[in-house]
Amino acid sequence: MFGTATLSLTGNTLIFTLAATIIGVFGVRMTHVARKLAASTGMGEALMGAVFIGASTSLSGIIASITAASYGHAEMAVSNALGGIAAQTFFLAVADMFYRKANLEHAAASVENLMMGAFLICLLAIHAVAMAAPGFHVWSIHPASVILIAAYIFGVHILARTHKMPMWLPRRTRETRTEKEPPPRRRKVKDTSLWFQFLIYSIIVGFAGWVLSRTGMAIVMNSGLSEGLVGGVFTAVSTSLPELVIAITAVRLKSLNLAVGDIIGGNAFDTLFIAVSDIAYRAGPIYASISAIEQFWLAVTILMTGILLMGLLHRERHGIANIGWESFLVFVLYIGSLLYIAF
Repeated sequence: MFGTATLSLTGNTLIFTLAATIIGVFGVRMTHVARKLAASTGMGEALMGAVFIGASTSLSGIIASITAASYGHAEMAVSNALGGIAAQTFFLAVADMFYRKANLEHAAASVENLMMGAFLICLLAIHAVAMAAPGFHVWSIHPASVILIAAYIFGVHILARTHKMPMWLPRRTRETRTEKEPPPRRRKVKDTSLWFQFLIYSIIVGFAGWVLSRTGMAIVMNSGLSEGLVGGVFTAVSTSLPELVIAITAVRLKSLNLAVGDIIGGNAFDTLFIAVSDIAYRAGPIYASISAIEQFWLAVTILMTGILLMGLLHRERHGIANIGWESFLVFVLYIGSLLYIAF
């Protein structure tokens, strides 16, 4: 089995490195295909990144959370989800460093990204409400888990309508990146081929991400660290590496809305990790079995998302180290959170 305690540290490390390399190679290819699909289908980069890339790159994370919950590790399942959201928001700040013409949040201005940011805060707030009443459940499932799934489906519907008929438009500047209009006649054969390639690459990246999470967990499980630290930092970061690769690749391709949509949309999908983990966790509602670390991660993710949303609204052209004040604050907040939890 990939990434188990029966393997040596060297064996797990080699498998971890191989999986990371596979993600790097096929994550780049998936980004190229996604960019073409966004243009050919008229879906738009932000929606493509939010729904399809965000969900496909999160497959390894959701498997890791479900597995942890099914074995009774509630803290690890929840901290993996919330820690992953924090890590991926931090990765967006890292991607900002690779776009030197302007602050990423300025150049990637779109109503879809603003809507996704507000949508993500709403989903995180549902978790906050559930944590305030953790013992309420029906058949060991908290009602918030069902509400969260319904809210996600409704939110994706709203996002699609927002892209089709936006009621707000950003002010165009010289640094604003705009997407190409889709061709008047879409070639279904070409689109089918692109969707097939995207599916294959998604499966490869998702499987490699799962292997990454397994080996990463095996490396640190015998270290004596708490479940919250292992799930919120090590497992969360390892399962979030596909988002980092795709975000940086999209920025280098100047598909900025795809990069931002991948991160925020992936974060919205990651909130579902806790809902499905609650179903897999049979010892009662999962919210009743978590610690203060998971509550801390939830507060941090809401704060980081709020800062990012403010950056998208303010649209500073150039800021600290040319990454903008919001990316700088996300850097500081995430690193500070890691230090707080570790020490």
